[in-house]
Amino acid sequence: MNARRRACRCPSAVSQRLRSLEMQTGTVLIVRSRPIKVTPAGQMLLKHALQMRLLRADLERELKELAPGGSSLGIDQEQIAIAVNADSIGTWALPALDQLARQGLAIEVIVDDQDFTQGWLREGQVLGCITTLEHALRGCKVLPLGSMQYVAVAHPEFAATRCPEGLSAYNFRRLPFIAFNRKDDSQCDFVGRAFGLNKVKLRQFHVPSTQGQLRAVEALRGVSWLPELQVRDKLRRGELVNLMPELPLAIDLYWHCWNLDSPVLDALTKALISTAAASLSGPRTPGGAGRAPQAAPPGRLERELIAEAA
Repeated sequence: MNARRRACRCPSAVSQRLRSLEMQTGTVLIVRSRPIKVTPAGQMLLKHALQMRLLRADLERELKELAPGGSSLGIDQEQIAIAVNADSIGTWALPALDQLARQGLAIEVIVDDQDFTQGWLREGQVLGCITTLEHALRGCKVLPLGSMQYVAVAHPEFAATRCPEGLSAYNFRRLPFIAFNRKDDSQCDFVGRAFGLNKVKLRQFHVPSTQGQLRAVEALRGVSWLPELQVRDKLRRGELVNLMPELPLAIDLYWHCWNLDSPVLDALTKALISTAAASLSGPRTPGGAGRAPQAAPPGRLERELIAEAA
């Protein structure tokens, strides 16, 4: 459906074009199942196509800088895609994209769980992603963004009746928790880290939206570890209560993207890193976190960022 809409072609034309590509490459590009699945060869071709779109977006950007009043290349503007975790979209990431959007860059944001956004990059469906995973994929580079702080919150009325002394190792099993979706194990992870438990099972409701999780907490549905950025004002006004004020927890976030020399990709990377630096805490130290990310040697953009920070 998306392929037909973007290409403005009927289903038969899309199928004929696909068969033509398979004949040219000499291999099957998709598995005709429900839903369809892209083969490894198809993923390679998809990644190549996305890189060509990025090159065209670079050209559009450079032409606009040379001739601000000029027209585009005469066809639809290229759209680049990135995968971002829901909590970042709900707090700090969208403002990072504002300036690029005002400059005319069309960006598709794919939202997924923070542990799964890298899968979109691995499959070649996006050119970059924000994730908790620190190791770079082949042909990609990774930069640390910072640490997002999380706090365990509940509505004051819920807390007064269900956990008046706060969240503890003795009462968490009796409380309902609000999670993002079935893939999201962050609530169990946070409870396990808070109480030193290796394996935790919780009573969970799933609300696949950062704002929806907050609304569920406000509706007295349960407890949730939410980004401190998201609930800071509500905590200050007393609309929510912090059930473990002595123990905020954090996750480190990383920006992964193709290791290409691209003005558009460089501008996107720079915007995300600068906004993250103003919004997130510094990466956790080795005493309380993972190792520094292992990636390719710093390129031109990384050297510029390091020089600016110095």
